[in-house]
Amino acid sequence: MPAPKPAYNLAKAKMNRSVWIGLLLGALLLAVGGCKPVAPATPAAPGKTSRTAPIKAVTTVAMLEEIVRTVGGDRVEVQALMGPGVDPHLYRATARDTERLDQAELIVAVGLHLEGKLDDILARQTQRGKTVVMAGETIPESMRLKVEAGKDDPHIWHDPIRWQEVVDPIREALTKLDPAHADEFTSRAEDYIRAMNELDGEAELALKGIPEERRVLITAHDAFRYFGDRYKIEVRGIQGINTASEASARDIMELADFIVARKIRAIFVESSVPPATIEALQKAVRAQGHQVEVGPALYSDAMGTPGTPEGNYIGMFRHNIKAISEALK
Repeated sequence: MPAPKPAYNLAKAKMNRSVWIGLLLGALLLAVGGCKPVAPATPAAPGKTSRTAPIKAVTTVAMLEEIVRTVGGDRVEVQALMGPGVDPHLYRATARDTERLDQAELIVAVGLHLEGKLDDILARQTQRGKTVVMAGETIPESMRLKVEAGKDDPHIWHDPIRWQEVVDPIREALTKLDPAHADEFTSRAEDYIRAMNELDGEAELALKGIPEERRVLITAHDAFRYFGDRYKIEVRGIQGINTASEASARDIMELADFIVARKIRAIFVESSVPPATIEALQKAVRAQGHQVEVGPALYSDAMGTPGTPEGNYIGMFRHNIKAISEALK
């Protein structure tokens, strides 16, 4: 009969088995979780939360759409309510427009009563807590021109130096909605402002060749006061700053007398205003024996067709510079 194994060997075997089990469990945990314990997720810093979806934005006019799209890049989806040839003074929102505004996170309008028939709709969007930027109203009061009973002239985009003032408020609105991309927005805004400064230099160079006695710009409605103020050109319009106002026969006759007295060579139609009043003015001038030509259509309240040279702000402005400088020299 074999002798029984010593008790210490049994205890040793149990200990060895426990060690091996412990080692196996440890290896398994290292394989699954790595050699370091998993730390809890760190919350994003306040104001720096990254979003995946682009900002949904709507603007009233295409000049603002361009700024939002340029500064926002691929971080925005933006559309303008008003396209080429549309008069913002008379524009009424459609049911589709209202739907777009309701879905937008950011709404940008010129304000200063340019989009007068949208004022109530825009005010309601503000009351709902939407981010609404009234871009023209962000421009310092001292930089705005006063017309017609102390009202501000809203056609600020005809002066690139004043118009660039709206870029930063738009950048700030985009940053508030997508703070993780603030640096990108800032860089693109700075690039856009540089381009506007270069455009201003082009305009000064092109327009300085117009003789002093011919530096008079006459258009269908009084949209070019900022242009005239910037480049030292006298500006007259048959209608006031708002195309909703009617031009009377007396208005046309008085302006015809002025053209004859000053021997003005050209007057201008606008892409977003019917030509009837300018044609009536030309007829009244010719009845007094003075020949005045109707120059190329200027882009006053709307840009050109997308995809054309005039379909962006700089191209639109260059078109106006060329048309005015060549017709008045």
